[in-house]
Amino acid sequence: MSDAAQPSAAEVRAAAEAVKAALDRHLDAVERRSGQDDPAVYAAFDELAAAAEVYDELLYDTYDEVTPFEIPGSDSLPAYAGPEEPSALSVLIRRDYTVAEPQRLLHQAQRIADLDPDAADEAVGNGAERTDAAAVVGSSVHAALGVLFGEFEPDEIASRHKEFGLEEGDSTLWVAAADEPAEPGEWLSAPFDQADPQRVVCRFDVSAVFDEELDGDDDALERLDRER
Repeated sequence: MSDAAQPSAAEVRAAAEAVKAALDRHLDAVERRSGQDDPAVYAAFDELAAAAEVYDELLYDTYDEVTPFEIPGSDSLPAYAGPEEPSALSVLIRRDYTVAEPQRLLHQAQRIADLDPDAADEAVGNGAERTDAAAVVGSSVHAALGVLFGEFEPDEIASRHKEFGLEEGDSTLWVAAADEPAEPGEWLSAPFDQADPQRVVCRFDVSAVFDEELDGDDDALERLDRER
């Protein structure tokens, strides 16, 4: 950046004052929150994130210095361009796992198959052939996963993943606005093809990288699991 294009010290100072004001508004919104999902708190969070980003950029451009502030993924979505008053919503969820203990997974899936052989057959797939419950799972992780996810809701698996020999990876949840409810069966063949980042009302991310960034920093802003 040329000297002529560099921001002035006054601009940096103004950006710092904007961060202070945004901090006050955010704290005030938190103190007055009407519930867990108070929109005023979300709005104040976004304003604080934007002010901190501007200040960080001006500080770096002018003084080659950085701040300790970081809003994970704050620029990962474009500006919202959906309806102001959504009449329908789509909730898009992705959770990643690794099979940390295959034998535990196989054991739990076999236990399910022994208790409910018919449900286990359906989970493994149409056309599965077996003469007893033991043949449903055997040593197949593929079959075990089919049984597990066919028996339990995703939220229950998330809360009991260690019990099933799984290890959590990153996860994300997008709440996207829609113009109208989809027709039954309309999107089942390609459920994520119509995901439009510009229609995301809010999103909630979980990642170990956020914990690493904040490790040992007890005074860091509570900013995990939520971004816009």
